[in-house]
Amino acid sequence: MSIDVLINLSQIIMLGLSTLVVMLVIAFRRDHKLTYGLTMAGLAISLLIFLFINPADARQATELLVMDDYSLFFSTLVIISALAVTALSYPYFEGEKSRNEEFYLLLLMATLGGVVLACSQHFVSFFLGMEILSICLYGMIAYTVQQPGAAKFPLEAGIKYLLLSGASSAMILFGIALIYTQTGTLLFSEIPQRLVEAGQGNPIVITGWMMAVAGIAFKLSLVPFHMWTPDVYEGAPVPATTFIATASKAAMVAVVLRLVLASQAYEIDGLLSTVTVLAALSMVAGNLLALLQKNIKRLQAYSSIAHLGYVMIVIVAAGSMVSSAAAEAVTYYMAAYVFTTLAGFAVVSALSSSTNEQDQLASYQGLFWQRPWVALPLMIVMLSLAGIPLTMGFIGKFYVIQAGVTGQLWLLLAMLVIGSGIGIFYYLRVVYLLVQPPSGESEQGGLPLAVTATLLLTSGTVVLLGIWPTGLIASLSGLSVF
Repeated sequence: MSIDVLINLSQIIMLGLSTLVVMLVIAFRRDHKLTYGLTMAGLAISLLIFLFINPADARQATELLVMDDYSLFFSTLVIISALAVTALSYPYFEGEKSRNEEFYLLLLMATLGGVVLACSQHFVSFFLGMEILSICLYGMIAYTVQQPGAAKFPLEAGIKYLLLSGASSAMILFGIALIYTQTGTLLFSEIPQRLVEAGQGNPIVITGWMMAVAGIAFKLSLVPFHMWTPDVYEGAPVPATTFIATASKAAMVAVVLRLVLASQAYEIDGLLSTVTVLAALSMVAGNLLALLQKNIKRLQAYSSIAHLGYVMIVIVAAGSMVSSAAAEAVTYYMAAYVFTTLAGFAVVSALSSSTNEQDQLASYQGLFWQRPWVALPLMIVMLSLAGIPLTMGFIGKFYVIQAGVTGQLWLLLAMLVIGSGIGIFYYLRVVYLLVQPPSGESEQGGLPLAVTATLLLTSGTVVLLGIWPTGLIASLSGLSVF
């Protein structure tokens, strides 16, 4: 293996080594602080490595993985999410005297799976990355099952995700098998030519794609495959919920856009119509179901369903757009979504611990008057999710609308307008609750440094890149999935 190949794969190698080191340290010495420090160091080094990767040589790295600008952006987004989750995990678990070290091991392995998924250009790496990520999430979701006063029903949430995720993985795998029987290849970019020989209207190929779409829709929480999402978000500990909502969604969106464009899946009969229906249902149902939520984790779960529906507009329009324009729209929107969601869950984590989660909206009444440094980031989060100007959410929605207009997707744009109108109501309802007179006394203690840094960096990024998005837009311009 050449030096160039090793350099291009160094992020993945570093994550694998970090996982191995943390596992060995846990085996010989139980120390929460040491495990936390090693995890942060491993993720930080993995994040810095991308500065030394040369995308010009990336295509020669391996048939399974590609480290171009597009995949580097998403792998960086996944690692940033993992760093933020690690920073939130230490104070969250610190008060609990039980064994917490394995949570970081699961987190590192899940991050490795997410990076592999984001860099995939082959169905084998796609499936391996997805399963490494999913299997680690089973344990992370149910991690606090033996801790009294922890998140509600973590075991139930873990079992729900295990069963439904297993079913969706089986559907994806069977769909891949059907596509392979007719094309004889698992490489995304080779599928279009093989389909010309097999025939675009081949019923086996269409069935395979439909099964793959159904499984992917589960992973992205698209309606009607969304029923697990609010229960898992509520039942899992806050750090696990944060990782599911950010890193896992970003990695899956990254590979979906590459799959659609490289394989020219938009040419398959009925496929775009199916994704259009999923997107429309997700935008409307996600926002409607969020209206009456009294739990902030469930509210963010339904909100994420709606936002992934918005992203699907770009996926549907990708076939009629320049590939770089589609990549730019998806990358900016997912960056906005990830940083906003990280800030939102950082607020929940700031007020919670593994034995006492503050996830009821009633607990946030009057928070602005009691702990303004915590309430202000949550206000920024809600305004960004609503798409209010001077936040990243506004620029992200602009990209989505531009993609919809390019693809002439008027029905989906109408659903976006309706869904966004509904969303403004429940997002501003949270802001209104924060400035109401307090319902009782609130704990006035300071926040751990890691939580404070996460809050400031994520919410600050949402505002900074909403006011001055030029730098990020310039770096994303010209991105290509090929």
